[in-house]
Amino acid sequence: MNPSELRSTLALAGIYGLRMLGLFLLLPVFSVYAHGLPGGERALWVGLALGIFNIVQACLYIPLGRLSDRIGRKPVVFWGLSLFIAGALICSARDDLLWIAIGRGVMGAGAISAAISAWVADLTREQVRTRAMALVGGSIALSFALSLVIAAPLYRLISMRGIFIVLACLGAIAMLVTHFILPNSKPEPKVESASLREIFFRPELMRLNIGVFVLHATQVAMFLVIPRLLVDAGLPLASHWKIYLPVVLLSFVIMAPILILGEKKHRLRTVLLVAIVLLVIAESIFTSASSISVIASTLVIYFVGFNLLEALQPSLVSRFAKEAKGAALGIFNTTQSIGLFSGAVLGGYLMDSLGTFSVFFAGTGLLICWLIIAWSMQELPARSADKA
Repeated sequence: MNPSELRSTLALAGIYGLRMLGLFLLLPVFSVYAHGLPGGERALWVGLALGIFNIVQACLYIPLGRLSDRIGRKPVVFWGLSLFIAGALICSARDDLLWIAIGRGVMGAGAISAAISAWVADLTREQVRTRAMALVGGSIALSFALSLVIAAPLYRLISMRGIFIVLACLGAIAMLVTHFILPNSKPEPKVESASLREIFFRPELMRLNIGVFVLHATQVAMFLVIPRLLVDAGLPLASHWKIYLPVVLLSFVIMAPILILGEKKHRLRTVLLVAIVLLVIAESIFTSASSISVIASTLVIYFVGFNLLEALQPSLVSRFAKEAKGAALGIFNTTQSIGLFSGAVLGGYLMDSLGTFSVFFAGTGLLICWLIIAWSMQELPARSADKA
């Protein structure tokens, strides 16, 4: 990437990672904190207060993505960040589960992930776009790993109110980055804009939407089980970050050359299929994993495949829907959120009714179905003529 592309991509990856940190940072500590609040003794209310962020986002990804096609990315991202800050401040104002749920809903209303991904596509050439998307996807994995490391110490140091204030401050920094560092993007040409129905039913985009649903449904279901496996293997919950952090970092080291080689050889379809196969292998090994070393090694295999797909799929969506990237990525991110919700529900049901390892068997089956669907996918469309 040239300096302008790298600067813009890093800025957008930071904004994307910030929003995911707003989700992940609460996961390790929120249930403990909420237990002492009125209504916090009911797991359903705690789950709703935590999950309303994703529910609201899922409803707004498509309209905000479509809006960013029409008026440009910067106004939508700026407005979304302002809602993120307002919601964080509402959450910090009172130790009340209802107000925290309202604040989380306001935070989720700034559903700018589709606009950010489309903005990355606007600001990068096709030959480097997948690497740019890898940086954005990497911000998600790093946010997850970072949250596991800092959530508990940060909670003990500044309390949950303090965490929400920190998120509001980070949102303000992101607004400054958006205003002063990121260039304006032009609205998509109206004469070439495709209808939402056409975008939804475009075969290659449907394959990618099915893929992101399966990817995140199996991920969240899997991580209902992995912590239990590690505890059963003798690693206490407080030390799990010692596995997650090096695994995520090592997976980036391994996946980067695979991604670069796939781009240079114009074989990104092959890389996508290989990544799905890696997930199938990982899920299969987890069905009988019992030691910390086996679990850690298998997590490396899993995250190499996961991170490859996190980079590849948004890039492919932006190329298969050049005339309406925001709308297409809005559908893509909505499907992702539905996958996260469905994975949590399905994973919990399977664990209760069929046992812990049934989650991995079901995940393996879903991934094999995805592999069959993805097999007939076309190679990327020809790149734009301007390679400068």
